[in-house]
Amino acid sequence: MIDFLSEAQSLFEHTRALRRDFHRHPELGFQEVRTAGIVAKELADLGLEVTTGIGKTGVVAMLEGQRPGPVVLLRFDMDALPILEVTGAPYASQNPGVMHACGHDGHISVGLTVARLLQAHIQEMAGSIKFVFQPAEEGLGGAEAMVADGVLDNPRPDIVLALHLWNEKPLGWFGISPGPIMAASEIFKVRVSGKGGHGATPHLTVDPVVASAQVITALQGIVARNVPPLESAVVSVTSIRGGEAFNVIPPAVEMLGTIRTFLPSVRQTVLERFQQAAEGVAAAMGCQAEVQITSITPAVVNDAGVVSHVQEAVGRLWPDQPVDGKYQSMVSEDMAFMMQHIPGCYFFVGSANIAMGLDAPHHSPRFDIDETALPRAAALMAASAVSFL
Repeated sequence: MIDFLSEAQSLFEHTRALRRDFHRHPELGFQEVRTAGIVAKELADLGLEVTTGIGKTGVVAMLEGQRPGPVVLLRFDMDALPILEVTGAPYASQNPGVMHACGHDGHISVGLTVARLLQAHIQEMAGSIKFVFQPAEEGLGGAEAMVADGVLDNPRPDIVLALHLWNEKPLGWFGISPGPIMAASEIFKVRVSGKGGHGATPHLTVDPVVASAQVITALQGIVARNVPPLESAVVSVTSIRGGEAFNVIPPAVEMLGTIRTFLPSVRQTVLERFQQAAEGVAAAMGCQAEVQITSITPAVVNDAGVVSHVQEAVGRLWPDQPVDGKYQSMVSEDMAFMMQHIPGCYFFVGSANIAMGLDAPHHSPRFDIDETALPRAAALMAASAVSFL
């Protein structure tokens, strides 16, 4: 058995240097030009067949084994977020207002380390590895763009694997669960229109502010009263805007937010009740509600058979390490677009360290990880991939 953990740990300095370089130079979705260039060069230097410009700024590379066998696709996301970093780290972002606040810098360096690990064992592989470095995961459609550009063709993968360094959990934790593990995501916009006027004469207006308050209350009742108690859904109003002056009732109020669900049946129920509640409650208050719902991504659903391979890989690398086999999160991930077509496993690797102050949540300007999670993630991805070859 290949000792991928020892090999990954021996590469730790290289992996960390890559991660810190990417962290210093973050790039937003579909702008990962520097990042993609480094990725392409690193892979080409390993002797892999590299293709760039897939999904605009994505990179794909093939590592061919010595004998025919399955094709395993490994996906790593590359984009940063429009956040001003306040970590004070010596490797902090040098691009003001842009930050790797979700761990994608770690994912890139893990992916490049996995390529190095597997290339060293190419003689033992029956099959091939398709490395996919994806742009624009953060709600911009990067996975869809790569799929549209044929990332799932020539050759078509038999299995897909992806991971996330996870600051919600401590170093040493692994979340590897079958079934739905990340939620489908929708963005909604609700515009409640009434009749504006003077705040001192509300009887001469049709107040959209009061109507919006009632709409928000009704929307919160959807999960409580229309979703089965043993299922999950989220309806969150995250922004409300209306009016400019203290004594003027505005003619309209606009609300923004998100809907998250796991099951298609629950999603359909929530979307139907959302439309009914917003329009009906607004009408009861004398107003009109215009509802716009935009789908971002379906749920990420893990294949039970693929999950068992990854769980067994943990057992080989860390014989005494328990695996959280029931973990789910209501956050969303566009890896779902690839996993709709190919069976796969998306797993989580704990990266927080409270004692070191490295426990800020994802998308926080203070976000940073315990970098010793990097070789753990690389070893698990490499071992999981090889288990199919």
